[in-house]
Amino acid sequence: MHIPVDTWYDAIEKRHSVRQYTEEPVSSGLLAEIEEICEEFTPFAGARAVLVRAPKSDVFKGLIGPILKVKQAPHYVAFVGDTEVNHFEAALGYLGEGIILEATSRALNTCWVTGFFRPERAEEDVAIRDGEQIVGVSPLGYAEESKDRVGNKREHDRKPLSKLIKSGDVDREWVELALEAARLAPSAVNRQPWRFAIDSDSITISYGGFIDWGTSKVIDCGIAMLHVELGARHTGEVGEWSLLSKPKVARFEVST
Repeated sequence: MHIPVDTWYDAIEKRHSVRQYTEEPVSSGLLAEIEEICEEFTPFAGARAVLVRAPKSDVFKGLIGPILKVKQAPHYVAFVGDTEVNHFEAALGYLGEGIILEATSRALNTCWVTGFFRPERAEEDVAIRDGEQIVGVSPLGYAEESKDRVGNKREHDRKPLSKLIKSGDVDREWVELALEAARLAPSAVNRQPWRFAIDSDSITISYGGFIDWGTSKVIDCGIAMLHVELGARHTGEVGEWSLLSKPKVARFEVST
């Protein structure tokens, strides 16, 4: 599938996490378009997305009671990883963020959830193959509060790039836009674990930090991968990903 670079790049600023929804269903036509993206966007092996139009039960849970719990979402997308495939977590983050940015571009609210959901209930909605796990989900619908709807500007609480760059200089436009886009990526409990090493023609993503919360930092870095690529491609640069061994995650190398 051809990535709609400018559409998804513009959605980065508009995307924010929403946990409180109306019960208003998304139109069947729009759901069909999201489902088509889920089926066609398969950039890496080991990851796939499945739209659940009518959940059989509530798959979301809170940290303690209702704290951090997603409520009243009429639909959700399940992110399924094949644990027998190397680098499936990075692949899942990249793929899942593409679905979320597409939904955002269609004025749908979303929220990455990799910890506070019930996989056993999600498996009642999604057929799982041997070796697969439902590693994350995202609600899909319309925010309960009008101020939280897509299109209303929200500030992003993020670390400055100076705390995220391990080595190298931000001395080219494609690097600047790539890293600023990555800085705005969502992560579990907003821990922002990604770290960047800049070389003459590449950006390498690894993870650091101390907060774990029992959820994968590699998925977070996979999300940031897509943001890096969108920022670079927005300037006209093209490149390829190489998936790496932990704690490094991936390297984006632009064509020369």
